[in-house]
Amino acid sequence: MEHFEVIVIGGGSAGLAASIALGRSRRSVLVIDEGQPRNAPAQHAHNVLGQEGISPLELLERGRTEAQEYGVRIINAAVDSLTGSLNDGFAVRVADREFSAERIVLATGLKDELPQIPGLEQAWGTSAIHCAYCHGWEVRDQEIVVIGCGPMSAHQAMMFQQLSSKLTFVDHDPSELNEEGTNLLAKLGIPVVRQSIAQLAFDQTGQLESVKLENNEVLTAQSVIVASRMNANADLYLELGGALTEHPLGTFIKVNETGATDIPGVYAVGNASNLGAMVMAAAASGTLAGAAINSELLNAKLANA
Repeated sequence: MEHFEVIVIGGGSAGLAASIALGRSRRSVLVIDEGQPRNAPAQHAHNVLGQEGISPLELLERGRTEAQEYGVRIINAAVDSLTGSLNDGFAVRVADREFSAERIVLATGLKDELPQIPGLEQAWGTSAIHCAYCHGWEVRDQEIVVIGCGPMSAHQAMMFQQLSSKLTFVDHDPSELNEEGTNLLAKLGIPVVRQSIAQLAFDQTGQLESVKLENNEVLTAQSVIVASRMNANADLYLELGGALTEHPLGTFIKVNETGATDIPGVYAVGNASNLGAMVMAAAASGTLAGAAINSELLNAKLANA
């Protein structure tokens, strides 16, 4: 069994940042990555200081190169199992290989669960978006439909109204629009259509052009705003005996300020522990966790000296 001081599961911005912090401290680090970043459908990443508009995949490729310059080993694979404890060490199985580690970093991200609306998944990450800070500037002044489907939908409408006055709120799931949200939309003067959405329609180039309602009414739209339910990819954490924390927007792994979970020796970074973390926030959480783990390993060595 090949041993590393730290194994990072997930090679997004959070996982790579953690590995770089550790690699620069001359720790032996293995990153295991499935190669399925959450933001892969997006053409550009925004609010990335010094790298504005970079392709998400290019950003990760650069991060991989940087990590490898500090001796970090990266393999492309899915983790089959994670077992062990801080006292006994951790074992990570990948197909027919097994690796051991003293510390684990879970940078496994989250899964977006979308409403079952035909065409929505096709548009996700391009003309169907959720974050005003990630993609809002790019849809400014467009004709926008906000899909009312979650507790954040009215808030999303408020955020995107800053960017376009041509905005309509469609109350797709009335059970999710409470009195507070109704009052907010009224106060903002945002038109509300009380119909479910039948499907999204696209032109011949694949660009979104309209939203068809259940009553056959058609709303012109260049973009739709949708609040996904966000659930941490946490099967491995659950295997270790961990528990997820519930949030109105989904589930996540609870951590302290350094990324340490309730399981000793296991850290969680990025969207696995912060559902709202954008690229730079996710990377920052990885760097903090990497520094904390290095200090923890140093202190453990001194304690055993």
